[in-house]
Amino acid sequence: MALPIVDEPNHPMLRQYTHEHTKRWSETVDRADAYVMVLPEYNHSFNAAIKNAIDYLVMEWTHKPVGLVSYGGVSGGTRAVHALKPTLSALKMVTLTEGVIIPFTNTFLRDEEEGRRFEPNQEIATGPR
Repeated sequence: MALPIVDEPNHPMLRQYTHEHTKRWSETVDRADAYVMVLPEYNHSFNAAIKNAIDYLVMEWTHKPVGLVSYGGVSGGTRAVHALKPTLSALKMVTLTEGVIIPFTNTFLRDEEEGRRFEPNQEIATGPR
């Protein structure tokens, strides 16, 4: 869902949403029992789109488990995960200890007519032995 920069007049803890996009986002997040967040690493942290999507809501996230999948260069996005965890903790989300880390993402991207496709190698597809 494409969300503009947070544009609600009330604090999200009140759940007094005025915009239709916020109401739809709230319903989507609220009905899930758990989440998997896929995040890239930019400048040693997570990107603004993830922070914005999280900041729209408060109560909908509370006490729900979240798994993290990160990707990037040599670190595979681990610095983004490390930076995001305090935000998730403040929302009382339960972060899974294990995560998925995909380093050197660009080496797995293939250009095609319809766009780019992720093509994992055997180790990423099956895990290390």
